[in-house]
Amino acid sequence: MLSRRKFIKNSSLGFGFAMMPTSFNFFELNDFVSQRPELSKRKFVSKSVENAIKKVKKSIADEELAWIFENCFPNTLDTTVNYYQKNGKPYTYVITGDIDAMWLRDSSAQVFPYLSLAKEDEKLKNLIKGVINKQVEFVLLDPYANAFYDDNQKISEWKNDFTEMKPGVHERKWEVDSLCYVMRLSYHYWKTTGDASIFDEDWRNAMLLILKTFREQQRKENKGPYKFQRGNGNPLDTQFGSGYGNPTHKNGLIHSMFRPSDDATFYPYLISSNMFAVVSLRQISEIFATQFPSLNIDSQFTAMANEVDGAIRNYAVFEHQNFGKIYALEIDGFGNALFMDDANVPNLLSIPYLGYTSYHDEIYKNTRKFSLSKSNPWFNEGKFAKGIGGPHVGENKIWPLGLIMQALTTDDDEEIFYCLKIIKNTHAGTGFIHESFDVNNPKYFSRSWFAWANTLFGELILHLYEKKPEILKRKF
Repeated sequence: MLSRRKFIKNSSLGFGFAMMPTSFNFFELNDFVSQRPELSKRKFVSKSVENAIKKVKKSIADEELAWIFENCFPNTLDTTVNYYQKNGKPYTYVITGDIDAMWLRDSSAQVFPYLSLAKEDEKLKNLIKGVINKQVEFVLLDPYANAFYDDNQKISEWKNDFTEMKPGVHERKWEVDSLCYVMRLSYHYWKTTGDASIFDEDWRNAMLLILKTFREQQRKENKGPYKFQRGNGNPLDTQFGSGYGNPTHKNGLIHSMFRPSDDATFYPYLISSNMFAVVSLRQISEIFATQFPSLNIDSQFTAMANEVDGAIRNYAVFEHQNFGKIYALEIDGFGNALFMDDANVPNLLSIPYLGYTSYHDEIYKNTRKFSLSKSNPWFNEGKFAKGIGGPHVGENKIWPLGLIMQALTTDDDEEIFYCLKIIKNTHAGTGFIHESFDVNNPKYFSRSWFAWANTLFGELILHLYEKKPEILKRKF
């Protein structure tokens, strides 16, 4: 089983394929032939998704952009899901694309854009319900793991990591956002469909385990049960301090050993993920208040959310010499901070998308200007594009996830137009959204099968169809 980083290095579908001396047009773009699998080979077919594709495509004036949408929006359903019944419950195993493992974060984000269509589509609703059930199963197996197998007999290539690897775990990088994504999907599924049947005993126990895990990682009494190191020589794949990370001043924030890029944090308080936790804890509090009122547990989720929120406001806001008050990406509580932004979500750019604050908030506006400037060391600009990248793939690379999130967190039509134009012009003739591409030559890209980016792009187009349809009438 390949890791993301090894896949990028070795695969003929990743950098290897992209770096071949080939022109941008891998095929005649004038034809805009569908790049979807033929119908009989699709993993899952939803009538509501197919109808949405037809309807939205008609509203997109730019034929190439419409073609990319048609390829990308159903990519998760077409290629990555395995739906089945077990013990009378639906389960859905969702791979990321090029790696046969289910990330809690990716799987949530991959199916999230289909929620708006699920209420009137029982088949699709059960698929998403199955994702939630599968995530609950994984959380109960190990809340500190970020990626899992459907088959617990599979042996992970990371089996020798210095951490407690259990059968069924692909990778055990502790990322606060992984559990937040589980909570987010459950909450929005309930809000969108009105279906409370997911809130069974397993779900309730998983949420209580998440609360326990967050408390452990506040580390008020001790370092907690989790530590992680990896011996492959890549500093982004391991942690300092015998696997517990750099020292911190305990202030109520939750320690996260890894970012949503799966890269190690430098300072363990990852602020964007703590913001996500505030939102998610409040959402689960609402569910417990309405679905399990007799347990009187909702206040525990709210109390923790308020504590983390207060710590963010007290410790994570700094005066930047060029931008005024902004949020740091990572801090240690001693006054040290890491000023950068990474394209992976949650990042600082995504704060309004996740529901932590409005994009009209002054500190967010200042932070956003920082993130999208050369003061951010991972903001890259070249011949073809400018945007946020990250250390995961190195300098001079932009992640389309960052461009998509940039468009989702602004009301500026011209900024949205710019993001769509860059995405359209940098898919290297493939018709899909990649993990990253080179700012000076989009032929150099990583991961030709990255379902999260594909489906998030579909989410952006659906968002514009509903909120700003006039933008889709333009040519890019």
